[in-house]
Amino acid sequence: MDCGGKNKSKFLAARNNKIYMDLKLIIREHALQFLPAKSLFKFRGVCRDWRLMISTPFFAHNQSLSYSSVSGMFFQSHGDPPTFISTDPESCGVPDPALSFLPSPIDIVASSNGLLCCQAKTGDRAYYICNPVTKQWKKLPKPSMEHGLEPAAVLIFKPSLLNFVAEYKLICAFRSNDFDDATEFEIYSSKDDAWKVSGEINFSAKKLIAKSGVCVNDVVYWQSSHGSILVYDMTKDRSQVIHGCYSGHGTLGEFNGKLCSASVNGRTLTVNVISNIYSNTMHMGSRAQLWTDKIRIPLITEMFNVSSYDLFPVLYAGSEIALVLSGRSIYRCDLKTTEVRFLVALPRPEQKGIPYVNSLVAL
Repeated sequence: MDCGGKNKSKFLAARNNKIYMDLKLIIREHALQFLPAKSLFKFRGVCRDWRLMISTPFFAHNQSLSYSSVSGMFFQSHGDPPTFISTDPESCGVPDPALSFLPSPIDIVASSNGLLCCQAKTGDRAYYICNPVTKQWKKLPKPSMEHGLEPAAVLIFKPSLLNFVAEYKLICAFRSNDFDDATEFEIYSSKDDAWKVSGEINFSAKKLIAKSGVCVNDVVYWQSSHGSILVYDMTKDRSQVIHGCYSGHGTLGEFNGKLCSASVNGRTLTVNVISNIYSNTMHMGSRAQLWTDKIRIPLITEMFNVSSYDLFPVLYAGSEIALVLSGRSIYRCDLKTTEVRFLVALPRPEQKGIPYVNSLVAL
């Protein structure tokens, strides 16, 4: 068989075209779902097939399972609408950062894997669950108890391979009306569309810090203003208070499936990981340690040159990165490579933010 001359050129052209077509198929079927929502909205313009596929509920479901990176943070000063600061404005973002599509002005109180929990500023101060990308939202029924002006709320949403309907829970720790200096818990379940007050009452917890809560393996943690951590185990319906191992400007997060506490001490970012939440209840003399010093990252000189503050709040800590604030500048600390670099500048000073994942999850 003669493959020379023109025949060879035609053979190579056909072969290259096949590789190109295979590459397009691979990207469409196996890569797109790992991209953030803003990028996917742009890619709908590539061709009709991509537009149709990205618009399907099945693709949205797969993307919510596949993409879990923190895409930025929502910030909100008192009395102002929220704003969104993206870790990568070209690929991650939301069309309406002020969330004006909701029926009333709101405060963002929690987030989880693409969903936000917001509370109305006025009226019955209703809770709303929404996806800021798709602008879908749901108003939750009125809770049985009063949660206060700054609820210590934690939203829990875990995308499930077999469940196309987003099922989530909202856990609120609130000061008891019946017992002085006691903390109670009320839980909303989307599966039941109802609130339930837990029978658990904690008499040791001090004032909790709003927007400080995280959930790790069905255990919820809140920072208190006194430096301790309130722990509520949803499976056992039990609570306890443990010592924090963080400064007032640190944050709680999840590091490889365990609770972590991240704070800046001197010129170093320190990430501690909890080893056993029950070690503080063991007998005296036990050598069990509650926290393990996991990671120490030296901060770069630039952070201290641009800031007139001595405090460097940690805005977020996860398995891969931590976000540290220096003045109005956010720096990204890679927990694997220990690289520290400037990320973005805020328009005004902030102290606390809500981390957000740019997901297509449907409500």
